[in-house]
Amino acid sequence: MTVRGDEMTVTRARTGASARRQEEFSIQQIASFLNENLGTKLTAFMVGKDVQTVGRWAKGTQRPPQDDVERRLRAAFQTFAVISEEDSRHVVRAWFVGMNPQLDDRSPAEAIAEGDLRAVLAAARAFAAGG
Repeated sequence: MTVRGDEMTVTRARTGASARRQEEFSIQQIASFLNENLGTKLTAFMVGKDVQTVGRWAKGTQRPPQDDVERRLRAAFQTFAVISEEDSRHVVRAWFVGMNPQLDDRSPAEAIAEGDLRAVLAAARAFAAGG
């Protein structure tokens, strides 16, 4: 992933390495990116907050979220990065909301909301690898 000014875009790195590590992005950047690419309602659902709060994080006008919420935001962001290396953002969004057999037929968004972050990332890696 790369950042151009205040706008974050996903770069498909054929080497499998991201231009920057997800830890280097601020919560404001991550919230803004997820809102733009997954939508505010889906982003808010995954972190258990209302759309206004997530929107304020994206604008930088709300104090940072608690640690558990930040972990969910970062997990969603990292998951998006894994899948977008091979697929469009539309495919990624569909993957987030679709039922997933690797997650006991829960959607990845639902699993993130429940805090099952490792399982979601493992499912994303399997999907990106063609499985």
